Amino acid sequence: MRWLTDEDRSNLTPAERCEPRTPLPVRMVASEEYAPLPQTAKQRETERRLYAIADEVAPKLGLSRRRFFQTSAGMAAGFLALNGAFGRLFDVGAAEAATPEMAEARAGALSGQFIMDMHTHFLRDDTRLTSFVRLRESVAAQGWNPQLSEAGEQTIEDLKFENYFKEIYLDSDTKIALISSAPSDIPEDWFLTNRQMAEAKARVNREAGSLRMMSHAIMRPGAPGWLEDLDAALALRPDSVKGYTVGDNTHKETARWPWRMDSEETYRGYERIAAAGIRNVCVHKGLWGRQLDQRFPHLAPHARVDDVAKAAKDWPQLNFVIYHAGYRLDDPEWALAQFERTGRIDWVTDLAEIPARHGVSNVHADLGQIFAQTLVAQPRLCAAIMGQLVRGLGADHVCWGTDAVWTGSPQWQIEGLRRLEIPEEMQRTHGFAALGAADGPVKSAIFGGNNARLYGVDPSAATAAATGDRFSARRRDYVAAGAQPSNRRYGFVAPG
Repeated sequence: MRWLTDEDRSNLTPAERCEPRTPLPVRMVASEEYAPLPQTAKQRETERRLYAIADEVAPKLGLSRRRFFQTSAGMAAGFLALNGAFGRLFDVGAAEAATPEMAEARAGALSGQFIMDMHTHFLRDDTRLTSFVRLRESVAAQGWNPQLSEAGEQTIEDLKFENYFKEIYLDSDTKIALISSAPSDIPEDWFLTNRQMAEAKARVNREAGSLRMMSHAIMRPGAPGWLEDLDAALALRPDSVKGYTVGDNTHKETARWPWRMDSEETYRGYERIAAAGIRNVCVHKGLWGRQLDQRFPHLAPHARVDDVAKAAKDWPQLNFVIYHAGYRLDDPEWALAQFERTGRIDWVTDLAEIPARHGVSNVHADLGQIFAQTLVAQPRLCAAIMGQLVRGLGADHVCWGTDAVWTGSPQWQIEGLRRLEIPEEMQRTHGFAALGAADGPVKSAIFGGNNARLYGVDPSAATAAATGDRFSARRRDYVAAGAQPSNRRYGFVAPG
């Protein structure tokens, strides 16, 4: 986070230390990749509505507010509050929020859904990526939130494997997760090394007794020795390769090796990837607010999606999965107004138009932070993004990824997609198809079918294996004992 100024840091605080334990976030939570926006008026209204529901329902059930928020009824209350603030976009009713039996029955019926989350993170045990800790310490020292000091020493354990396991495999319906990383020009500041990702995959699958984790290998085109590093990573047998075209996304101010997807240098890497039998190249794009254009002009051109089409056309044997669907990360109200005025969303629309404009079928969109942030900041924008991606790329080319654990357990995002529907007037105006039922063909494809096809997984066999493995047994015991999701987030929030 060194690219943040002192003023930026003074206006951030760790989400897990100050945010209420609500079933879904009530403000933007950001990782180190971008600065969060302050809570909006509509989000404040959502928060007020959610507390009002809890304060009415929880006492009748003999529950505290926090315990109510840990139940399926509490999760339903979160989406009921969003509907109240933003208009009806989510399939939820007041009875579900007030009746735990109804909410639990629905949650139980969907819990076996095949969900393959190919975009998750935790930090290495020996991480020196202490910006996460230093920022927590500096905020506490400045007295912005006295509770930070009272909470004791700020640790980074919540961002490591043990908590990741709970948030992903116990507190969500995720069946298979892919562990990813973020590279840095400073070797010690990678989230996880390529070898650590491979070791994590082996450990998880061994302990589960079935396929529960896949892994990336990171490539860094143009960096010294990058092809040799790629060869070494490919020897670890990753399931796909990932890169950041802006280079060092953690230390943007000193990033030296940004790259383009359609450069001859990058093509040398694609040759080796294809020769190794890997079909999927995942590329971080977007999450690049307009203020970053001025702050990092040498990186700004590399954040866009204008290098995707040529690479896809030149390499039809590869699948290009664009993480975060290339979303620009504008203020959500501004982005929604732009969409309603022009029918376009910066960089998302450009990505969605590639198949029709360039005659390719190997471009896919991962949802990542785009879904998490717009869902709770402006769900009409979230609906518009989903409509554009499905219309342009096809429902079979939109892929589930949550970027957990920065925004906590992915279960609230899973529930968000299960319940979200594109408003009928938006469907008519823009030619969008309905997303349909929680377990209907469109959402089932996005949740797992598309990733399964890309990664050569049989959904039925994988679901059966996951249902009978050791992780599943642990989850059944956990639920039987009274599941207590943390409802925590682990990024940073802005005051206001």
